[in-house]
Amino acid sequence: MSRIGKKPISLPAGVSYNFDEKSGEVVVKGSKGELKQRIDPSFKLVENEGVLTLERPTEQKRHKALHGLYRSLVNNMVIGVSEGFANQLELVGVGYKATAQNNVLELSLGYSHNIWMAVPGELKVTAITEKGKNPIVTLEGSDKQLLGQVTAKIRSLRKVEPYKGKGIRFVGEDIRRKAGKQAAK
Repeated sequence: MSRIGKKPISLPAGVSYNFDEKSGEVVVKGSKGELKQRIDPSFKLVENEGVLTLERPTEQKRHKALHGLYRSLVNNMVIGVSEGFANQLELVGVGYKATAQNNVLELSLGYSHNIWMAVPGELKVTAITEKGKNPIVTLEGSDKQLLGQVTAKIRSLRKVEPYKGKGIRFVGEDIRRKAGKQAAK
């Protein structure tokens, strides 16, 4: 029984969808853009008074397994084109810097060279550096999956180490710290 798959998806004003039953492609359009996702064509999207529900064709184990996944994907598309998603990363470390111009992110993370990273055009990147505070990189976009992939790639450039807590982390993320050599005494 898929509890997530049975939850309804509310369609905000200004958001429209199109479901091609032959190919299984769902297209959701809104103020922030347009997203496409292919799902199993045997599933059905039913709209009733501004609320979408996803119905599975049978009670097979495979259909039950995909029911919640497809509902979550369509829900993320609806939220993405209406509100959008954002991730904020904090660069913690002495001399760590970030600048963004024309969707190209330049990071100085303590290596012998700066790292230049081209961010996909679907996302918007900004870097804020205030005196006395850690630099903050903000990524915004309508595609949650692409946003997560790019965020994970940026975080992998300098993982947070457990002794001093230096590295790239989400804003407000708690890092488990280790005691170090002092604990041995």
